[in-house]
Amino acid sequence: MEKISVAIVDDQNLFRQSLALLINSVEEFTLVTDSAGGQEFLNTLKTTIPQVNVAVIDMDMPGMNGIELNKALHEQYPSIKVIILSVHVNEALITKMINAGAASYLAKNCDKDELILAINTVHKTGFYFNNDALNAIRNSANHRNNSQTILSGLQIALTKREKQVLELICKEFNNAEIADQLYLSVRTVEGHRNNLIIKTNCRNTAGLVLFAIKFGLFEIHF
Repeated sequence: MEKISVAIVDDQNLFRQSLALLINSVEEFTLVTDSAGGQEFLNTLKTTIPQVNVAVIDMDMPGMNGIELNKALHEQYPSIKVIILSVHVNEALITKMINAGAASYLAKNCDKDELILAINTVHKTGFYFNNDALNAIRNSANHRNNSQTILSGLQIALTKREKQVLELICKEFNNAEIADQLYLSVRTVEGHRNNLIIKTNCRNTAGLVLFAIKFGLFEIHF
């Protein structure tokens, strides 16, 4: 089984070392680097380490903070999925970071099992939204009727197949699983996913889910 390559970026030594111990204790994970800051991590990516699948990043760091690092990673290494860890469970900040390309946003005091779940889910589906994130997305949205008007005003026309793919993305199906559900090839599903990202002007899969919930195209119940 191919392991999930994880990187940690956090300026607090004790917290970073504790995260490293946790990552190393999970059989399906491999810790490829832990960095004390954003610029250090970017420098490391350029020189010594193999591909990173998921980066767990602290929001509050001196120098380059999590917001700036997330932006740099999205621009320079878009295949790396970012999980933000923060002491600030602020709905506006959560929505801002997901809009900016983060695949997940977790409180720093989250349970270790949730972090493990988030890493696995983000690697598989491209996003992980817990109740805090879902509430933030819902509260940032208008009512369904207003949302449909806005969607129409944006002149975004989704095909029936694209809507089916978007619904399955929101249900945490990966490309192979969507292909099985819709009797399509994986390549065709990838094409539909890319078209959705282009049409909606989203940055990644997490952005697509945020878009679908905000504009009343999908309702997640919890």
